[in-house]
Amino acid sequence: MSKLSRFRIHVPGTLRSVTVLGLAGFLLSACAPPAYTVRPSAAPPPPPPSVEIYFYPTKGQSKAQQERDRYECYLWAVKQTGFDPGQAQLAPHQRVEVVPTTPPGADTAAGAVTGAVVGSILSGPRDHGSGMVFGAIAGAMLGAASDQAKQEQAGRIQQHYDAKEAEQYARLDRQARDYRRAMTACLEGRGYTVR
Repeated sequence: MSKLSRFRIHVPGTLRSVTVLGLAGFLLSACAPPAYTVRPSAAPPPPPPSVEIYFYPTKGQSKAQQERDRYECYLWAVKQTGFDPGQAQLAPHQRVEVVPTTPPGADTAAGAVTGAVVGSILSGPRDHGSGMVFGAIAGAMLGAASDQAKQEQAGRIQQHYDAKEAEQYARLDRQARDYRRAMTACLEGRGYTVR
């Protein structure tokens, strides 16, 4: 008997089974639905829809009369359309970015480590090294698949938020066009030329 064999630790079959079951439970916990963080987007929002209206007096209205007419038409157009150009932008907190709570590659690394431990435990007494390598490769492959699935799911959720945001901007643009039409009608009715 060599000196090295005296230091070898013998793991009873029951303890090995409990350890394998515990590690298998740990691996299966990685299969739980991933959690995502929805955080404000760092990207600047697109500019608000244009509501600029240029009008010119045709009946000799004074500067004070022009301002009064512009303000009264503004109030009327807001009431008619429900659109206030001063509030036309989406607030920054309404723009979101969806990211998995774990960074990319975390499941790959965890799978490789866990696979190496399980492979070492399940291998024969003389094959710990090859069992560890085989387990690490298999665990890394499972972890990489989990990482990819999390990234794809985050991408699908982000597309959903992006579609909602695009819908909100399209609604704002429609309201801005309605507002411009209302302002034009009001100002023309008061004797101005609108461009």
